[in-house]
Amino acid sequence: RNFFTKRTKELKPAAPSAPGWKLFGKVPPRENLPKDSKIIQQEYEARTGRMYKPPPPSARRKNIEFEPLSTTALILEDRPANLPAKSVEEALRHRQEYDEMVAEAKKREIKEAHKRKKIMRERFKQEENIASAMVIWVNEILPNWEGMRATRRVRELWWQGLPPSVRGKVWSLAVGNELNITPELYEIFLSRAKERWKSFSETSSENDLEDAGASVADREASLELIKLDISRTFPSLYIFQKGGPYHDLLHSVLGAYTCYRPDVGYVQGMSFIAAVLILNLEEADAFIAFANLLNKPCQLAFFRVDHSMMLKYFAAFEVFFEENLPKLFLHFKSYSLTPDIYLIDWIFTLYSKSLPLDLACRVWDVFCRDGEEFLFRTGLGILRLYEDILLQMDFIHIAQFLTKLPEDITSEKLFSCIAAIQMQNSNKKWAQVFASLMKDNKEGDKNHSPALKS
Repeated sequence: RNFFTKRTKELKPAAPSAPGWKLFGKVPPRENLPKDSKIIQQEYEARTGRMYKPPPPSARRKNIEFEPLSTTALILEDRPANLPAKSVEEALRHRQEYDEMVAEAKKREIKEAHKRKKIMRERFKQEENIASAMVIWVNEILPNWEGMRATRRVRELWWQGLPPSVRGKVWSLAVGNELNITPELYEIFLSRAKERWKSFSETSSENDLEDAGASVADREASLELIKLDISRTFPSLYIFQKGGPYHDLLHSVLGAYTCYRPDVGYVQGMSFIAAVLILNLEEADAFIAFANLLNKPCQLAFFRVDHSMMLKYFAAFEVFFEENLPKLFLHFKSYSLTPDIYLIDWIFTLYSKSLPLDLACRVWDVFCRDGEEFLFRTGLGILRLYEDILLQMDFIHIAQFLTKLPEDITSEKLFSCIAAIQMQNSNKKWAQVFASLMKDNKEGDKNHSPALKS
C-alpha cells in the first residue's frame, strides 16, 4: 500500500457523448436508453400486425433457475420475452423430441453398462479359472510331469490356456533340452558375442566388410540386423526399445545365438520368438528354450530358408486346407494365392507378430504341446474365422488382410474355429501326410511358389 502516494480523485461520470467500445474499434455512443421488453413486443406487433398470445401458465417453466443439462435440453426452454413465443404444437413437438433423445441416451447407457458388467464377469471368471488352474499345475502336474503330461485331464487343462505364472516352466519342459545347453554355455557364447560387438564397432567399416570373407561379412551383417530388429519388436510395448528394461536382454540372447549357431545366424522374425520367451523365462532359460525351439524340423527349415522343405510344408497345409475349407480353397486357387504369401510371416514369428500378445501366448501353449502340426492348424483356424470376409475379397485385399489381421480377434472365437479344424485326410494325420510328401520327390516340383522363387 505504501509503494505509491495516495491520490484521491473524485470519480467523474462518463460523458454522455463518450463513444462506446467493442472488440475491434469504436461504436457510436448510445443515445437512447435500452428498451423495455414490453416496448419491443409492442413494436413487433405494430410491424407484423400479429398479436402476442402468452402461453398458458401450465406450459411455462415454474422453476426459473432451471439450467439445461445439455444443449439438447435447450429446445424445452421458452424463448426470450423479446421474441415470439412457441406455439403449443411446437412446444409439444420439442417435448417429444427431447423425450426421445433422453430415452435413446438411457438405452445406450444401459446397453454400455450391461456390456461392462459382462466384460467384468468374464474377467472375474477367467481370473478364478486361472487361479484354480495354477493350484492344480503347481501342486499336482509339475511335481509329476512325466507321468501326467500325456493324460487326458492335463491335455484338456492345457488347451484352456496355461496360467501366466507357470507358463514359462511348462514351455521349458515341453520344448525340452535335446541340445543339452547349460547356463554356463550361454555365458560363454554371450561373452563371445560381446567381444565381436566390441571389435566390430572399433575396427569394422563398410570397406572392411567388402574386403572380408563372405562368411565373416554375413555374421557381422547379422549382428547389425539384430540392432535394427530389436527396435521393431513389439513397438507398442516399448520395453524392447532402446532404453527399455528388456532391450539389452533381447540383444544378448539373439547375439549369443548367432555365435552358437553361425550356420543359421540371425534371421528376421527371431526377435519376436526370443522376446516372447524373455517375457516368460529367465535369461539363460529363455536362451535354452530359444535354441531348442529353433532346432525343431519346421523352424530349422524356415530359418535356414530350405525351399524344398518349405514347399513340402505348404503342400501339406494345402491338403488340409482343401479338406476343411473347400470354398475358400477354390477362391484362393482362382487368384493363384499360394500359402507362402501369408504363412511365412505366421510361421517365422510363431504368430507373435500377427496376433495380440496374450492370444499368441495361448497359441504357443498348445504349440508346445502338439508341435508343428498346431501351427498349421492355427492358420486354418484363422482362415475359417474370416472365411466369409475373405470370400468377398480379391488377391490384393486378401494378402493385405492376412498380413495384418484385425486387432479385435478374441481367443474364444479363434480357438473355437481351431477346434473345428480336422487334421485328418483320408484317415491320414498330419505326420503321415507330410511323410508321404517327403517320399514323393516330384511333389515339390508340382507346387511352384512365385514368392519363394523371388
